[in-house]
Amino acid sequence: MRFRHPDGSTVHLAYCTNVHPAESVDGVLAQLRDHCEPVRKRLGRDRLGIGLWLARNAARSLATDPAALRGLRAELDRRGLEVVTLNGFPYEGFGADEVKYRVYKPDWADPERLRHTIELTRLLAALLPADVTDGTVSTLPLAWRTAYDEQRAEAAHAALVTLAERLDALEELTGKSVRIGLEPEPGCTVETTADAIAPLTAVGRPDRIGLCLDTCHLATSFEDPDTALDALAAARVPVVKSQLSAALHAEHPHLPDVREALAAFDEPRFLHQTRTLTPAGLRGTDDLGPALDGAALPAINPWRAHFHVPLHAAPAAPLTSTLPVLTSTLNRLVGGPHPLTHHLEVETYTWQALPPDLRPRARSQLADGIAAELALARDLLTDLGLKELP
Repeated sequence: MRFRHPDGSTVHLAYCTNVHPAESVDGVLAQLRDHCEPVRKRLGRDRLGIGLWLARNAARSLATDPAALRGLRAELDRRGLEVVTLNGFPYEGFGADEVKYRVYKPDWADPERLRHTIELTRLLAALLPADVTDGTVSTLPLAWRTAYDEQRAEAAHAALVTLAERLDALEELTGKSVRIGLEPEPGCTVETTADAIAPLTAVGRPDRIGLCLDTCHLATSFEDPDTALDALAAARVPVVKSQLSAALHAEHPHLPDVREALAAFDEPRFLHQTRTLTPAGLRGTDDLGPALDGAALPAINPWRAHFHVPLHAAPAAPLTSTLPVLTSTLNRLVGGPHPLTHHLEVETYTWQALPPDLRPRARSQLADGIAAELALARDLLTDLGLKELP
């Protein structure tokens, strides 16, 4: 979906396909047929943006088989879909029964992460619509915090410098500009937007490598959107892309009924890093279970958990979501005289990890939910003065 900002520029809205498990090219093509096109039709649009997730095997196949890449491009066109951004964070196995810490491998100290990301940028340059010259790829925020020492930090820095050089060459060759966004996430070495400033300024290539701002992660770490964006602007760190998502919020986590409600979201597939703000600073656990099991996390103040809940359907009381953080962030990102980013992506990948009574029971119900999320995002954008384009 495309929108015209009052300054005349185009803002793209997509939804991320990492919600649909696929490890192969055939799986990606099935996603387009079974999920993406039905979402587009529910929205009554001739064209729908998708933030494509290409797992390692799918990306490798497309990179080594020009006919397969042409076939994917043709299938996107045939189904009224377009791609201006890729989600390059998960590497493989994102649809596995247990993902947890595996999603952070390989990290930016591993040469495979650089190789894979360069491959994604080349694929994106080939998949961009004919009238679009700028693409973005989001990626993990360097590494999970443990076992990340000075030597690994130096390796990650060198990889990002090399990546920027390869992106220069890609633009010279194709005329397409692709930028990378590190995506701060709780528990990683870059957990907050503030953590991103030092490594990104050290790389010194804001034209190529900036930040992907995920509003669930921002909220989980209790970051204030205005403070975060002001600091990024002062450091000249660009927001190349923003993922529109909402975290799970518990206002009174000491109450038994609140803890019982939270326990329904403690599931085995994904990590749900949980945080609370104390007078001594941010405290947290790597997952929701440990927060509920003992005294690891103070329960005096509100808790927030890294669980991407559907944007249009906040959890039932006594829980809620951090949708207000999303709306405040979006207002800053695109509500001013000029957009701070032109790529927005709804990223609720946890539909099948929701408590059983909230999960979609059929493919059609999932399409209904994703369409409802996009409709909400569309309304937020038009309320800010953007005009939806055909």
